[in-house]
Amino acid sequence: MPETVLVTGSAGLIGGEAVLHYDRRAQRVIGIDNNMRRQFFGPDGDTTRQRRRLEENCRRYRHVEADIRDRAAVMRLFEEVRPDVVIHCAAQPSHDLAARIPFEDFDTNAGGTLNLLEATRRHAPEACFVFMSTNKVYGDAPNDILLEELPTRWDYADPTFAGGIAEDFTIDQSKHSLFGASKVAADVLVQEYGRYFGMRTACFRGGCLTGTGHSGAELHGFLAYLARAVAEGRPYTVHGYKGKQVRDQIHSRDVVGAFDAFIQNPRSGAVYNLGGGKDNSISVLEAIARLEHLIGRRLNFSVAEENRIGDHICYYSDLSRLRRDYPGWQITTGIDSIFEEFAAAAWQLSRSAA
Repeated sequence: MPETVLVTGSAGLIGGEAVLHYDRRAQRVIGIDNNMRRQFFGPDGDTTRQRRRLEENCRRYRHVEADIRDRAAVMRLFEEVRPDVVIHCAAQPSHDLAARIPFEDFDTNAGGTLNLLEATRRHAPEACFVFMSTNKVYGDAPNDILLEELPTRWDYADPTFAGGIAEDFTIDQSKHSLFGASKVAADVLVQEYGRYFGMRTACFRGGCLTGTGHSGAELHGFLAYLARAVAEGRPYTVHGYKGKQVRDQIHSRDVVGAFDAFIQNPRSGAVYNLGGGKDNSISVLEAIARLEHLIGRRLNFSVAEENRIGDHICYYSDLSRLRRDYPGWQITTGIDSIFEEFAAAAWQLSRSAA
């Protein structure tokens, strides 16, 4: 197992899960996080609670308050710690917000990734570099697939995509949103450092990443925020597609499990789609109904006609390549367990508030 693991976005959902995982396996875990999520999304996005939980419970964890856009600071840190593994989860993650803050979005997602890659190449060239990419690199091209409208969801009508979207799906000639474009730039950089310099890099193109460690906000963190809206009686707006848009949900533990599989047997310039797959797919309407049932409260929601720019109508991941390369990895948390976990957390939150 690695001696030193460096995690960016360490107080976020996936970063925090990675810290918890490697605190039990590595000699030391270094986390970079400056709570930009609060700046992006306000109080709902604040990751202070997660950071404190990690600092209190993880004996090998050291938190570094740094900004990945600060090239000099990143270089100094890498020269000091020389990590064996870099898990890069820090990002500006919102479609809508990116259009309002294009420089901050690109500088964080693309520029920050370049800083980390070059720091790795200079100071830890043998390290495994794991990048949390996104399915938004495919833009809205999945919307061109022939779809079938069902009572509560959309699904693929073309049998070619019965298992979902694979890694050879086009990322070109489609509308990505500025967020999607900045993540494409980062994704290709990670691939190129693997192929050009022979570094051990991987892009994991995530579907809907979820878990109760998520500081869910209206513009990012779908299930976490939806569960809060149901539990707290917040109004909720569904954007377009009749609320039948579909995403595959994957728990943060299974995401980090995929990272760990790669770290134990790395490749150069690898790309994997990483989501819950068809079995863990659910539409917005279906998610609302399930949370209402489990929490025991009705959600005050409306469905707007206009969809978010570049949004997918239906998306779930074809996991064939990941399962072929890493047959020991599997989805361990099914869709029922994911929702039960959110419902239990919502009950606990409401009881503590009372």
